[in-house]
Amino acid sequence: MSKKIILVTGASSGFGRLAAEALARAGHTVYASMRATTGRNAPTLAQMADYSKTQGVDLRTVELDVQSQDSADAAIETIVGQAGRIDVVIHNAGHMVFGPAEAFTPEQYAQVYDVNVLGTQRVNRAVLPQLRRQRQGLLVWVSSSSVAGGTPPYLAPYFGAKAAMDAIAVQYARELARWGIETSIVVPGAFTSGTNHFAHAGHPADAQRAAEYELSGPYAGFGEQVQQAFAEIVPADADAGLVADAIVDVIGTPDGQRPFRVHIDPSQDGADIGFAVTDRLRAEMLHRTGLSDLLRPAVA
Repeated sequence: MSKKIILVTGASSGFGRLAAEALARAGHTVYASMRATTGRNAPTLAQMADYSKTQGVDLRTVELDVQSQDSADAAIETIVGQAGRIDVVIHNAGHMVFGPAEAFTPEQYAQVYDVNVLGTQRVNRAVLPQLRRQRQGLLVWVSSSSVAGGTPPYLAPYFGAKAAMDAIAVQYARELARWGIETSIVVPGAFTSGTNHFAHAGHPADAQRAAEYELSGPYAGFGEQVQQAFAEIVPADADAGLVADAIVDVIGTPDGQRPFRVHIDPSQDGADIGFAVTDRLRAEMLHRTGLSDLLRPAVA
């Protein structure tokens, strides 16, 4: 496996941290990025530095707040300045919220979209000029089976944001193909352990308004019912590390031969079937319009 210079966004915990550590063990130079590196994430930086030393791997950290263009620009400048190039960007940073759809304010929806969708745009605007100069690179997008599979209620803002991110990832894949920049979309299903999705999931900020919906209002008791049902469809031994392993395999695949989508779904919610149909329809449109070369990246 050729050594890659890799940036992982949102790498302080969950899929991001698992992937960063797994990729470092595979022999790559990995920049695990996160915000608040001198604040609440300072202990994580210390842990990663210790991991790098004790495991004998090249796991580095870099400050990157996906909600700031200046932060994204600075992070890419730091990586290229140190490593001379960047080969892979893993769009993993995200935030989940849990609660009745109507209980969230428009501003709260916007906040979820800012992290999960606009964050990828800021990072792309920072890194793509470098990848085009190289005429080679890989974008890995961590999507969600909810985009094309089963969607339990109470997660509307998160599911909407993930669907938007996935649609943008598909468009980027076509637009970047002629520069030799490849795209792989990793589609995890539901994992109730090994990540902090539910532990860190936000709720409607107005406690009184949330109580009206969740405790005594029209949705009373529904949240607990949804969480219980969700837990029952996920196998007890579902290992979030499988997502990290899939990312390692994608990056280790030779240029031009990587899968467009990879599914890791313990609950088998049908997303693989849904995406097979939508991706086929999109490909057929490119064939009909004479743009089928955009389906595969130009290999240098």
